[in-house]
Amino acid sequence: MFLRFKSLISIILLTLASGLIIFGQENAQTKDEKKPVATVAPVISAKDAAKNPNAEQIIETTIFIYGLGGGRAILNQIRKTAIERGKISVANAAGTLEKANYQRWTSRGENLNKEKIRLDQEFPSARYSLVFNDEKIFGIFNDSVFTPREDASRAFQNQIVYGLETLLRYKENESKLELVGREKRFGVDLHIVDVTDKQNRKTRFYISAKSFRVMMLEYEDGDIKYRRKFYDYNIAQGTLVAFRSVLYAGDKIVEETEIGTVTYGQKIDDGMFSAS
Repeated sequence: MFLRFKSLISIILLTLASGLIIFGQENAQTKDEKKPVATVAPVISAKDAAKNPNAEQIIETTIFIYGLGGGRAILNQIRKTAIERGKISVANAAGTLEKANYQRWTSRGENLNKEKIRLDQEFPSARYSLVFNDEKIFGIFNDSVFTPREDASRAFQNQIVYGLETLLRYKENESKLELVGREKRFGVDLHIVDVTDKQNRKTRFYISAKSFRVMMLEYEDGDIKYRRKFYDYNIAQGTLVAFRSVLYAGDKIVEETEIGTVTYGQKIDDGMFSAS
């Protein structure tokens, strides 16, 4: 099974590299059709592309894998809406982790800024919702709208702009890619790629060179360096999902999320994301 998967990855990279080579040759032909086209050595060979892919090849292969072979088209088709339920632990003012049940509703936009997201959290002492809509964040408590604390709003926004969707939808967000390098951590060979959006928010992704799954991401907010690790990958409705993640601020755990169920494609009433 591993050998077949590894072969699939190689085929993807070979295809991407070959496409770039053919595109370059066709452009040369169009430029001056009267002259014979000389055979030119490609800038990067297909063999080298499999061994040393560039940032776009790495990310596009990752998107292909998360769509289980269907890539961006399948992700867009299946994940038009998402309803997610699970458990979350969040660091409170005392610095200890407080557990809650959560539900998240997402209506997919043309990019992350156009997303509609509602997060309901039920703690032992309180139950409230945070909503992201029209690039604004507000809270709902007992059917009344309120302005969340700045730290709560920022943490909620960071979940959106510094997450897996930042990578999977880099084209829609018109983000820039930069290949940082390659290294081994805990015996895992990793590609390191920076994704920077139009607001100059940078997320660094650590992607397995074997499976092309995202193992970890890093970002900075103020003077604090955060990193989120992803675990328990499984298949949900024909797409790949990390069912558990852990967020660190420095070396301290500030959030743990475990998905219980996730359902894509169900109709969600727009009123879920409304302040009225």
